[in-house]
Amino acid sequence: MNVVKKTPTIQDVARFASVSTATVSRALTSPERVSEHTRARISEAVRVTGYTPNQSARSLRQKTARTILVALPDIGNPFFSVILDAVEREAAARGYGVLVANRFSGGDSGVRMRDYFMSNRVDGLLLFDGSVDLEQLMLLTGGPTPFPLIVVCEEIPHAPFHTVKTDNSYAAERATRHLIELGHRRIGHVRGPQGNVLTMEREAGFRRAMEAAGLDTPPQWLLPGAFEMEAGAMAAQHFMALDKRPTAVFAANDESAIGFISGLRQHGLDCPADVSVVGFDDLALSAHVWPPLTTMRQPRAALGRIAAGALIDVIEGERNSRVPMHMVLSSEMIVRGSTCRPPAPATPLLQPADLVLP
Repeated sequence: MNVVKKTPTIQDVARFASVSTATVSRALTSPERVSEHTRARISEAVRVTGYTPNQSARSLRQKTARTILVALPDIGNPFFSVILDAVEREAAARGYGVLVANRFSGGDSGVRMRDYFMSNRVDGLLLFDGSVDLEQLMLLTGGPTPFPLIVVCEEIPHAPFHTVKTDNSYAAERATRHLIELGHRRIGHVRGPQGNVLTMEREAGFRRAMEAAGLDTPPQWLLPGAFEMEAGAMAAQHFMALDKRPTAVFAANDESAIGFISGLRQHGLDCPADVSVVGFDDLALSAHVWPPLTTMRQPRAALGRIAAGALIDVIEGERNSRVPMHMVLSSEMIVRGSTCRPPAPATPLLQPADLVLP
């Protein structure tokens, strides 16, 4: 006869430690609210009963969670999948878990982050959202026990935080130069979301390449957009309404580039025969749409691995938390089928009056 072993409960821990279940709960979630002596008893009860993994018992003794928090602006964005995988792998290799928080921006973002830290649920934060209020972040990271924080992918201007990002401005310049080298002289740009630091950096790189080539950028060729396919399709509508259209477009990311190409097709234009398009990111989808998308490949796995490793170094005291580290990784130009030389100007047909008879 098989005997099913009873799963340990919080009541078992409370009985073993001779405390209430409420005290056990506080010790597990908010250890700063429980005396050191009581935490030690509950830690021993956790170990003996097997109520939680040994990791939790160790965290009680050391007042650490051995967990890092990843705060994303949009967990549904496929851009973050490779980065998150790399973060989890690096964290696991160093004995840490990963907790993901979605849509972390907003007025209560600082309160939420402080709650994670003060409740001993996490030891540090990888922040992927540059829109979080700077004043709240400064309060969180200042003081005698600063919250370990690294900003990833985006950069918060004038903020003394560690950052790990890619060369957005230079990569955008390189993408635009690719179109110029193909012979395009009328080049437009599908922008990212207004006010976003990536939008500004990539537009700056686009403008720098155009100015270096002596090419004009009429304001109407800077098409409103966002980092979404729907925004790219909407940009195509603005494009079709132009009196004089560019022969090529650099889009601020792959999703908007793919949406833009789809929108062009709905209006009877072909990519790249009528309009060449370059994106940014190199999502997995980008190699499999039609035409396959020319784009700037961000080293997303390296971003996740390096950022997670650097954060754990700060948590463990191997990196100075008060001396900002700024690491910039290089992107790679990936040329596929969405770009080609501009269409040749149409040769005007000869009219009867133009004919010269012998």
